[in-house]
Amino acid sequence: MFIPAAMPPHKEVAGGVSAEHRMEMVRLAITGNPSFSLSDIELRTPGKSYSIGTIQHFRRQYGNESDIFFILGMDAFLEIRTWKSFQELFSLCHFIVMTRPGFDKPSSGPIFPPKIASAFVYDEGGHRFVHRDGYCVYLQDITFLEISSTKIREEVRRGRSVRYLLPIEVEGYIDRHRFYRAKEV
Repeated sequence: MFIPAAMPPHKEVAGGVSAEHRMEMVRLAITGNPSFSLSDIELRTPGKSYSIGTIQHFRRQYGNESDIFFILGMDAFLEIRTWKSFQELFSLCHFIVMTRPGFDKPSSGPIFPPKIASAFVYDEGGHRFVHRDGYCVYLQDITFLEISSTKIREEVRRGRSVRYLLPIEVEGYIDRHRFYRAKEV
């Protein structure tokens, strides 16, 4: 399930593109894949979007028996201590933390903020960190492709091709709406 943030609390909305347009780009990107779905829960939430509220919503909707996995990049995970009620997140769902170029797994030192590190035990057989409430954090290495929303916006701004960096339907949408283009003088 893909969930665009309406008003992310930690950063400005990239490129000044509205939440509705970003949601439409996600819809275009996942159309045709029956394993993917889209939720507008954060767009319907007034004010800033916080992951804690979104996960609590899905926990209520699906119940405690359901496994909920929060997938995010290592870059975001390394900043999790700045998130609202971040300690509580680990008592609500599993996490899959994907490596990203420039944000590999730390080779030494803790990956968890000191405030919560003692709540986790490493399960070597399962290649995961287990929280005292039973939810796990999985660190997932992925094949690196130097693709990011920042890079895509920059390429569009420079007038360069973004072919093969995102689905053609999304590329067309960005082009039709003239998103991320350099300001004309």
